[in-house]
Amino acid sequence: MSSDQVQAGGLTITLRGAVRSATEDALQKLRDDRVASRLAAKDASLWGPAAEPEASIRLGWVDLPESSRALLPQIAEIARAKREAGLDRVVLAGMGGSSLAPEVIAASRGARLVTLDTTDAHQVRRAVETDLERTVVVVASKSGGTVETDSHRRAFEQAFTDAGIDPAERIVVVTDPGSPLAELAAERGYPTVLADPNVGGRYSALSAFGLVPSALAGVDVEALLDEAAAVAATLADEANPALVLGAALGGFGGHDKVVLAGDTPVGMGDWIEQLVAESTGKDGVGLLPVVVEGVSAPGFAPEPDTHLVVYGETAPDAPDTVDTVVTGPLGGQFLAWEYATAVAGCLLDINPFDQPNVQESKDNTKALLELSNNGTLPTGAPLLTDGAVEVHASDAAGLADVKDLASALQTLLRSVPEDGYLAVMAYLDRDAEGDGRAASLRSGLAALTPRPVTFGWGPRFLHSTGQYHKGGPANGVFLQITGEVDADLPVPGKPYSFSRLQLAQALGDFNALAERSRPTVRLHLRDRAAGLEELNRALGAIQP
Repeated sequence: MSSDQVQAGGLTITLRGAVRSATEDALQKLRDDRVASRLAAKDASLWGPAAEPEASIRLGWVDLPESSRALLPQIAEIARAKREAGLDRVVLAGMGGSSLAPEVIAASRGARLVTLDTTDAHQVRRAVETDLERTVVVVASKSGGTVETDSHRRAFEQAFTDAGIDPAERIVVVTDPGSPLAELAAERGYPTVLADPNVGGRYSALSAFGLVPSALAGVDVEALLDEAAAVAATLADEANPALVLGAALGGFGGHDKVVLAGDTPVGMGDWIEQLVAESTGKDGVGLLPVVVEGVSAPGFAPEPDTHLVVYGETAPDAPDTVDTVVTGPLGGQFLAWEYATAVAGCLLDINPFDQPNVQESKDNTKALLELSNNGTLPTGAPLLTDGAVEVHASDAAGLADVKDLASALQTLLRSVPEDGYLAVMAYLDRDAEGDGRAASLRSGLAALTPRPVTFGWGPRFLHSTGQYHKGGPANGVFLQITGEVDADLPVPGKPYSFSRLQLAQALGDFNALAERSRPTVRLHLRDRAAGLEELNRALGAIQP
């Protein structure tokens, strides 16, 4: 199959088939509007008058390949001091934009970083009870009030204190100037790196949020900025590769599912997922990223509304059916995808810098916690119980007459509309239950439906695809998975535990989806291991 290829700054974009002509039409519009030069100059008017106030304080990411260099001496000094103190286990407590990029950076550079972006009591307990004598914790929150990160901080402070360790020697803070976390860090003597307040969380890969934990883990972050700078030098060009990628994403008409596959950079698909879903999924439109296990995985197949994308640091193995191939070093890819997503926002006529529907589930969680002073959350009675699995459902799911787990799953699969998708949302232990038992559910379900299937770990997806689920097209069907906790962990200074917080987050999002009449099913595992086995057996009993 013939293709068009654009190269500059170490980045290569290859377009194939129908996406080529669609992209050329979109590029012409972008050129007519001088989008490349205006975006490089941080013109906040690109997304229309309604978006301009938000955009005017969210374009600092364009300059990060150079502006972040001012942070390097401070970051290097903190990293040196922690290494000399023998602290070689780095834990990152952060959510969404504060965790996904550092996880990719560390994994791609072969560095060890423990990412704590969960409220699962099992996972948090392991993090706070393992090798404290050599642990340094990066507490990262743009707002300074993220409930998950605040809970992590409290748990580590308690653990350090109980072990006779001064938390000020072990906690490093990354936040925006003037945030509640910045004020607390100053009071308690925590080393603090202040991020650029004009950079939104999901665009912060090359800011202090991406650089501090990565540097503490031993990554050469200056090299990362060098890779990004090479791409930055091309961004005013009206034919630069990042602009072409944005045209392909936003201009491939009718293709609103972006199926992503790539082995390197490690974890890049999850980072792209947050960036694209949270930036574009609003006002009833958007691009749904679907991260799959590889080009041979279920779900990676041509569909009328599917844009197939393969990415890699070097030329990836991409079959002819792939529409778009993105190749380049990690730092360059970070900047290119951010730029392309902002460009796609121009073509989709949405504001790529706000997240109007994220707060709703947060508010629901807070209300549930405040109402459950006795520790009991309003879970409701299950429709049925099959072995170790309880089945709960919204009215829109249509499960009133199902008799067992397999029929409930089959009914849910059949409810996915022709232009829709199924989202799996697992509020479980990503380390213990992500060994294939839970994560394999995506591919298992995808093999049973022609529609795309996404998978997200809760609550981290609430800072990612959660925006798309509620603000994007009303064609999603949702499968939540929650589970009993064997050994709970209190949140110090709060009237709730991690298990209550996690379940409140799941129920809060369930309610937000149900109120929109989105078909939603919650499977509660009364025993996690047994429940996952039964769930996989039920999938095996379903005929495609």
